[in-house]
Amino acid sequence: MAHPCTTKEPTVSNAILNKQPLGRLWPTLDPFLFCAHHLDAYPASNGELGVQAVELEEREIGSDFGNKDGFNMYHGEVVPGFPGHPHRGFETVTLVREGLIDHSDSLGAAARFGNGDVQWLTAGKGIMHSEMFPLVHTDKPNPLELFQIWLNLPAASKMVEPHFTMFWNERIPRLEHMDEGGKRTEIAVIAGALEGAQQPLSPPPESWAADPAHDVAIWTITLAPGARWTMPAAHHAKARRMLYWFVGSGLQLAGDALDGHAAYELDGSRAVELVNTGSEVVECLLMQGVPIAERVAQYGPFVMNSEQEIMQAMQDFRRTQFGGWPWKENDPVHGAEPRRFARHPGATQDEVPGVAA
Repeated sequence: MAHPCTTKEPTVSNAILNKQPLGRLWPTLDPFLFCAHHLDAYPASNGELGVQAVELEEREIGSDFGNKDGFNMYHGEVVPGFPGHPHRGFETVTLVREGLIDHSDSLGAAARFGNGDVQWLTAGKGIMHSEMFPLVHTDKPNPLELFQIWLNLPAASKMVEPHFTMFWNERIPRLEHMDEGGKRTEIAVIAGALEGAQQPLSPPPESWAADPAHDVAIWTITLAPGARWTMPAAHHAKARRMLYWFVGSGLQLAGDALDGHAAYELDGSRAVELVNTGSEVVECLLMQGVPIAERVAQYGPFVMNSEQEIMQAMQDFRRTQFGGWPWKENDPVHGAEPRRFARHPGATQDEVPGVAA
């Protein structure tokens, strides 16, 4: 059973610089802007990829974040999710641990991805996209778990062309470490080189993460009960790192026991040993990078460097809709078959998951 979040200061060595509780939105460090952990126990579907009408009673449809019955509808009305909405000036990185997402955007791209897949979307000068959570199973529940991370873009890149990238689960590099006691740790490398794992997949070309000098890393870390693994120091002296412990009952870091699930800012210059001291699997998310260190001005889905640029983003969106919306619905879904695919802008054939050569 997970320990509750607490604001009590840890008694850990100076490997930990700061500790913050995990709320609905997790705290982040520059160059990251936002991290949301969605965990929804969706029921069996109504046969049309949505929630049965009886399950929608007493909800604020169109803005449901109340977690009634263990799930949220978010801005969806029948199918849960986030119908068409704009972004400018940053990137979204979406890690789906369980369940499926149907993506549609103003570039004409579409995808159904999940169960370990990652979508990396550069909004740049502006994009509209929809992220719906289709309930493909009519005979059993449809659980969903994902992280959505917002990675900032520097001023020089905020108005680049939008870019749509898929990282299929089968291609994401992983390091499997077996300690001296035969206990296993697995690290999935979404971004950032890790010794012992294959070369990470390439981020979008204009991403802050595309330059290795920025030392951006996004890893998920899973330790079996009793497992121990030493996380190496960051490559760059200026890199800041946050370790989010969110699953498991006992975790030791740098020789001291942590006192609950939380976001732990670590000294990136130090290698630290993680030890699962509990009887359950421990899971952590690591986010790291050299700060962009620029002023951030944000208004909802727009992230720029000044209020004037925010006003311009709003005016541009009202005028152009960031390229328009090529879909008949504001909340498109992609059929009842649980087939994972991506249709890139301008492509005539779907990309499907495959193992890297």
